[in-house]
Amino acid sequence: MNYRTLRAPVAEFVGTALFIMVGAGSVIANQGGNSGLSIAVAHGVGLAVIVTIMLPISGGHINPAVTFSLWLGKQIDAWTLGKYVLAQLLGAIVGALLIKATFPATAVRMSSLGTPQVSGAMTNLFAPIALEALFTFFLVSAVYGTVVSSQAQRVAGFAIGLVVLVCALGGGGPLTGAVMNPARAFGPALVAWDWHAQAVYWIGPLVGAAAAAGLWRYVLLPPGATDLR
Repeated sequence: MNYRTLRAPVAEFVGTALFIMVGAGSVIANQGGNSGLSIAVAHGVGLAVIVTIMLPISGGHINPAVTFSLWLGKQIDAWTLGKYVLAQLLGAIVGALLIKATFPATAVRMSSLGTPQVSGAMTNLFAPIALEALFTFFLVSAVYGTVVSSQAQRVAGFAIGLVVLVCALGGGGPLTGAVMNPARAFGPALVAWDWHAQAVYWIGPLVGAAAAAGLWRYVLLPPGATDLR
């Protein structure tokens, strides 16, 4: 076996595990009080650093919705889609297990291991799905604009992390968690066995990712856009 072929999936696995530890860990560590800013900064800055580290190895997806959008946009093939998403979901589970093993048990239990929650003020399923779709559209547009486009300015990690921070502070944090990432919801939910509104964190991001992929592929990308394969 050529172990170099494992570099990209391993990078996605490790990067996603680290992101879950930083993101879900910040939720556990900042329960109560005015914690929204701390959690938003941890997710945004953490993702910016992780994407920057993994970008030269795997493209720094760290998100099944991003991988899905790049497959729709013909930037990666189906084999890459499958192995990246599998690596991301496994990384999310391992990250959640590491948190459960190292954080205080009471804090972990009270926060459902940092599993995202939809606000009780949102009384129907459509609204949180729409919010997650819109936020993910913004996030995937940042990926296309700073990584895929041949006209991109190479600030991908910073721009992608900043989108997460802005969406969390712009209302998504207290309403849906501004997750934009099925793996971020899946790993902690599985380990904590808390499936609250899990569909929101899959349907919304995948719909938003598909919409962004279509817009960039057919309208916004310049000729000769970088092929990530």
